Amino acid sequence: MTGPEHYREAERHLSAASFTDRPGGRPAHPDASHHIAMAQAHATLALAAATAMSGREEGMHQVDFEAWDKAAGVPLSGGDAG
Repeated sequence: MTGPEHYREAERHLSAASFTDRPGGRPAHPDASHHIAMAQAHATLALAAATAMSGREEGMHQVDFEAWDKAAGVPLSGGDAG
């Protein structure tokens, strides 16, 4: 799994968990805790990948920039996401 794929998977798990939470902080469904844990793990892996890639002397390749842009919704030009 690539860094951007981990990022998208973390977002998917957070979305799934948000539908199972109820007021008071207790999950309405036992799967909520699983989704939160999986989101955290995938987000950590995405961060590790981005950190490793940004530390390279030649910088991130254009294809990788485009993958992160698509996954994170941050445009390369600094304009609005779309």
